Amino acid sequence: MSETIPAKEGPAVTQATLVKKAAPKSDYKPADVSPQRRVQRSFAVRLWSIRHSRLLEWFYGKFADMFLLLHPLWKGIGYGRVEGPIKFVEKRVKGFMFDCRMCGQCILSSTGMSCPMNCPKQLRNGPCGGVRANGNCEVEPDMPCVWVKAWEGSQNMVHGDRILTVQKPVDQSLRETSAWLRVTAQAATAREAAAAAKTETANTGASA
Repeated sequence: MSETIPAKEGPAVTQATLVKKAAPKSDYKPADVSPQRRVQRSFAVRLWSIRHSRLLEWFYGKFADMFLLLHPLWKGIGYGRVEGPIKFVEKRVKGFMFDCRMCGQCILSSTGMSCPMNCPKQLRNGPCGGVRANGNCEVEPDMPCVWVKAWEGSQNMVHGDRILTVQKPVDQSLRETSAWLRVTAQAATAREAAAAAKTETANTGASA
């Protein structure tokens, strides 16, 4: 009876490694970083935000309500006029907390407070097939996979099942715009439409 010799174990070979090995050899040595990577970026704050996703979910809900209350102010001044200063604050707050890339289509509340735009492949609906055994990214080996962390963060949230929602592709025309103002304007429009429909229904019932 022949004895089966187990295969020699070793580190998993990722697609990125194969592509790098197959690349033509030359004197040019590119930096071992992806275009999305920020030099010497610490993940400490980003990971803190994911661990405290439930608290941030509550805070974001209250913040959104406050911004909606200010809709008459934004509308009176003009959304186009207030976008500059609002975007300035939003970019710095979200940049610090989530390493935000200002895609203009923030879905943090649906991804466990883990920004999918930090994925080097910018995947919006789950991880690729190259997640390493330790849960890190295949492109940036020292970075935890954005979607692995998104799943962990969503498990702590009240509406964590939103991570199952299929997201639309990124609309590049919205880059460097304020997601706070866009969401507020959309919520205000929906609220006004609902109020108008309710009034019309009441008037129809009264005249019947």
